Amino acid sequence: MAAKSDPAMLEVAGLTLAFGEHVIQHDVSFDVKRGSIFAIMGGSGCGKSTLLKSLIGLLRPVAGTVRVLGEDYWAASGVRRADLGRGFGVLFQSGALWSSLTVAENVALPMRMFTSLDEASIDLLVRLKLAMVGLDADGGRMPAELSGGMRKRAGLARALALDPEVLFFDEPSAGLDPVTSRRMDNLILDLREGFGATIIIVSHELASLFAIADDGIFLDAGTRTPIAHGAPSVLRDTCGTPVVRAFMHRGASGEARHSGTNDDARN
Repeated sequence: MAAKSDPAMLEVAGLTLAFGEHVIQHDVSFDVKRGSIFAIMGGSGCGKSTLLKSLIGLLRPVAGTVRVLGEDYWAASGVRRADLGRGFGVLFQSGALWSSLTVAENVALPMRMFTSLDEASIDLLVRLKLAMVGLDADGGRMPAELSGGMRKRAGLARALALDPEVLFFDEPSAGLDPVTSRRMDNLILDLREGFGATIIIVSHELASLFAIADDGIFLDAGTRTPIAHGAPSVLRDTCGTPVVRAFMHRGASGEARHSGTNDDARN
């Protein structure tokens, strides 16, 4: 008898998202396999970040289900949702660091809030997380002293604080120069390859989408529903839907954007 396959890390079925009477997206369904990098794509205003909020527990859907390893997230109690949420790591677009805390204190905060680790253990883990994102010498700095790329990497170190099974990224490359963006892409790939993390990324940056995502869904603002599903590179090469083709072929190719050579390690 064949062994039963592992459940998807995340299963979304028939999701409808709305603010009051205004529907943002409806009939959203997709699975995210364990260890994959899944992209939520689409033009401005299509509901990408709204969908992300529903996946991480910040916005209850009007209808549909979000299952985490087979468990219905929104049907669970508040206590259980909080427990499931500790398996998520989230990097928001701005980094969302506490400006009054040092970088190290920002990374330590989830450990102090949600674990019983002693301070010596927390200090060791903070240094480890910062080293993972190339900020091992910057723990004592304030967020205002960091470049945009460094703030995002600090936010990523904090997202990794509790060793999450699923990492969510909201526009990780937005506002970054090509070299810094490529470094972020490589960090995301390292997290998948080195630690087996499952990654869900919201992005409209073609270079990053083509470089790292192996599956995805395309949300359409006009119909307010997904209109394509597949790896970004496959959609670019084969999708005949005009909206998707226009999105995937706009501007320069990902390879061109990633051709920079001035690798400033401090960005």
